[in-house]
Amino acid sequence: MSKTITAHVTRTDQARNPYFYIPFEVPFGTTRIDVTLAYPKAEDCIIDLGAFDPRDKGYPTQEGFRGWSGGARDRYFIATDDATPGYIHGEIQPGTWNVILGLYKVPEVGADVSVTISLDASPRKLEPQPARTFPVRNTAGWYKGDLHCHTFHSDARGAPELLHAAAKQAGLDFLAIADHNTITQRRYFHPQSSPDLVFVRAMEVTTAVGHANVYGVDEWIDFRMTKPSDAHVLEKLVHEKGGLLSINHDKPTIPWDYEFPAADCQEVWQSTWMAWNWISLERYQQRLAAGLKLSAIGGSDYHQPDRLLPEGPLVLARPTTVFWLPELSEDAVLAAMKSGHGYVTESPTGPHLEIRCGGIVMGGTAAGLSEITAIVRGAAGDRLVLIDATGPIADVPISGEDWQQNIAVKNPQKFVRAEIVAVASRERLVAEFTGALEGRELPWRLKGADLADQPIRRALSNPIYIGS
Repeated sequence: MSKTITAHVTRTDQARNPYFYIPFEVPFGTTRIDVTLAYPKAEDCIIDLGAFDPRDKGYPTQEGFRGWSGGARDRYFIATDDATPGYIHGEIQPGTWNVILGLYKVPEVGADVSVTISLDASPRKLEPQPARTFPVRNTAGWYKGDLHCHTFHSDARGAPELLHAAAKQAGLDFLAIADHNTITQRRYFHPQSSPDLVFVRAMEVTTAVGHANVYGVDEWIDFRMTKPSDAHVLEKLVHEKGGLLSINHDKPTIPWDYEFPAADCQEVWQSTWMAWNWISLERYQQRLAAGLKLSAIGGSDYHQPDRLLPEGPLVLARPTTVFWLPELSEDAVLAAMKSGHGYVTESPTGPHLEIRCGGIVMGGTAAGLSEITAIVRGAAGDRLVLIDATGPIADVPISGEDWQQNIAVKNPQKFVRAEIVAVASRERLVAEFTGALEGRELPWRLKGADLADQPIRRALSNPIYIGS
């Protein structure tokens, strides 16, 4: 059985609700649904695509989500035994389903959208979802990971297996695959998680006016935010399930334009440093100065291509987030993300950066601070800058590859954090970055002058807070 439904969507529809629903009936005994979307795709006309089953009761729902592919696909299938990447296979409930269209870009004249739906009742198995595994590496130490990347379960081209290979090539210990508005990448990653490479559950809540990552939650989280205050709905959904919420890449070209929620982390560094990350860092600094406690994390936002690329400035784990863990496990990574016991560095081989105040480590709170111990490896000739709520309070040359120094600080305000700023390494870093572009224009609408005027950070520590 097949039918086509046509609708005309307008900017008025988009302003009323950026999510447009096309309902259809599914009879008992259906084992497969196929949906195809057709519209005049153009620079000013981009329509996202997804699916909800009859259990959806409207935002925010706990049940009923069956998949999302955004603007990356124009068709999907959902069956009892399999589904298009980004969509959830399993029982097909009879009743009213919805094709959900995300009205991301609608031209001034509107657009005609056609959805063709085919239903099939051929006998098929009912396949379960893979069980989650809980690998542990029983050794304490510093562990490296990437907390933001994508597969073809959303808008990348590469399979999960390719991303797994890229993570092993980069020498990572943990990886969070945060595909857009879906969790189906876990079908492939759960069985592959091991003590050699621990996978951290993640999903990127993706809207037209802000992105946020959800970590450590089994269930899908409703992304259909339509007003600024929905950021607080999001925080409630995540924290009720014991997860962590991180605000992503708060900078051009996709800043966070919702109210600021009770987030646990902020992605202060996304992709190469040259991609406007000084703006993310400045917004993070402002929030710390206002009294918020937010763990600083980084992620490449790497969209795995359909082949394994060699190591370089624009691939997975640029930047790398490094945590001190009592063991390597998902629980330990999540706890370190919450506590802030770690730092962000430019790559898996980037500088090590650690600050302490006696026995107080990064993410901890000291009753008072008069001296910071800085431990740096791999940044000789660069500079260490200490920052509190008022701005820079110390600027010290790093005189060796394995460097440690006690630095006096006078009456610091609210927190102290550290940055490694490129000096001796700057020319090399710029050359590597521009070489990786292979003659293309600078991405992210970045101009050469913007880059020339900016300090290049090589590593960022989490703060040590000051208080009782």
